[in-house]
Amino acid sequence: MTRRDYITRAGWQKLADELDYLWREKRPHVTRELSAAAAEGDRSENAEYIYRKKELREIDRRVRYLGRRIDELTVVDSAPDDPSVVFFGAWVAVIDDTDARHRYRIVGADETDAAAGAISLNSPVARALLGKRVGDIVTVSLPQNEREFEIEAIHYTPPHD
Repeated sequence: MTRRDYITRAGWQKLADELDYLWREKRPHVTRELSAAAAEGDRSENAEYIYRKKELREIDRRVRYLGRRIDELTVVDSAPDDPSVVFFGAWVAVIDDTDARHRYRIVGADETDAAAGAISLNSPVARALLGKRVGDIVTVSLPQNEREFEIEAIHYTPPHD
């Protein structure tokens, strides 16, 4: 059985937009700059040439990675049959054992963003929340300790604050 790597439609689009930008705009610009630097003469002591060559290698590496990665991902862009249960793509509002409120969105590893509350499907918190409903209390084993969360709300469209 192969492991599937899931991503939301918005996450996939962000990766595809980055690939398009790198390929159509950034790489041609850096290539022009590299050619101009090369025309200046001795390349071994030309800092601009050395910098642009390194920059081009980094762009090419990222383009290759994104090209492969986009093909490997499975886009999930529909709500589940039972939206009262936490599945991939859900926004989940929880209250922790100190009465602090948190909102998480369960997303693929390629689109995690801790500051925005986007957590990986494979994270301990997400694994504990999957399959649960409003009112359920889950215990999450973290490296430092265990935490309890009570699920307050589940949304499959961005919740309004």
